Amino acid sequence: MTMSHLDELEAESIYILREAFNRLGKIGLLWSLGKDSNVMLWLARKAFFGKVPFPAMHVDTGKKFKEMYDFRDQYADEWGLNFMRGECPPLSEIDPSLPPATRAAARKTEGLKRFLAEHKFDGVIAGIRRDEEALRAKERVFSPRQTTGEWDFRDQPPEFWNQYNTSFPPNVHVRIHPLLHWTEVDIWKYTLREGIPVIPLYFAKNGKRYRSLGDEDITNPVDSDATTIPEIIRELETTTVSERSGRAMDHEAEDSFERLRANGYM
Repeated sequence: MTMSHLDELEAESIYILREAFNRLGKIGLLWSLGKDSNVMLWLARKAFFGKVPFPAMHVDTGKKFKEMYDFRDQYADEWGLNFMRGECPPLSEIDPSLPPATRAAARKTEGLKRFLAEHKFDGVIAGIRRDEEALRAKERVFSPRQTTGEWDFRDQPPEFWNQYNTSFPPNVHVRIHPLLHWTEVDIWKYTLREGIPVIPLYFAKNGKRYRSLGDEDITNPVDSDATTIPEIIRELETTTVSERSGRAMDHEAEDSFERLRANGYM
C-alpha cells in the first residue's frame, strides 16, 4: 500500500514522540491550544494507543481568548489528559528594554522556565514548524538547551537524514519538535482528514479570522472569507501573507523574535 504525504508525516511524528518517551527522562507536552499543538496531541494519542503517557502542560498568561479556555477545559477532560497548568509572572518582572508586545510575550518564556524548574522536566515537546518563521527553520527535532532554556541557534548538533541524536549528557534540557517538518497547509489537511476539533476563532467572521492564536491583547485577525477548513486550505495555497502577520511582536524591533527564542521562547 502506498503511503500518502500525510501518512508519511504522521508516521515520522509518531516515531519522534515514541523515541522521546523511550529515550529521555521526565517529559511533558506543551499544549498552547492552537491548531499545531492540537495536531500534536492527536498524534500523541495515536502514538500511545489513545492514552498520552506524559502531562499536557499549558503555561497560561491569563490573557487567552475565552474560546481557547473553553476548548482547553472541554478537551483536557474528553481526551483524558494528565493536564498541568503553569502561571506566568506579571509584566513588571519582565525585561523593560523589550518592545511592548515582545515584553508581553516574554511572560510565557519566564513562566515556562519556572514551571520546568519547579517540576524538573528533562524535556518538553513543542509544536513548532520550520515554515512558521525564519529563525524556527534553524531548529532541530531534538534540540538541547541550557538548563535555563537559552538556545544558541549558531551552535546546534547536526541531524542528517532524519538520524536523531537522543543521547544527551546530564543536566541538559531538551526541546522535542515532532512537527518541525510539517507546513501550515499540512496541519489543516491533517486536521480535516482526522476530524480534529478546532477553535472557532480560526474561521472567518465579518471578513476576518485568526490565523495564529496567541494572547488576546497582542494578536490580531487577518482579512479572510474562509469559513471552513477546505476554504482555509485554498486560501493558504494562494496567499502571500505570512502566517504570523497578526502577531504584534513580529512587527516590533527586527530582532524581537530572535531575542525571545534565544532566551527560551517556544
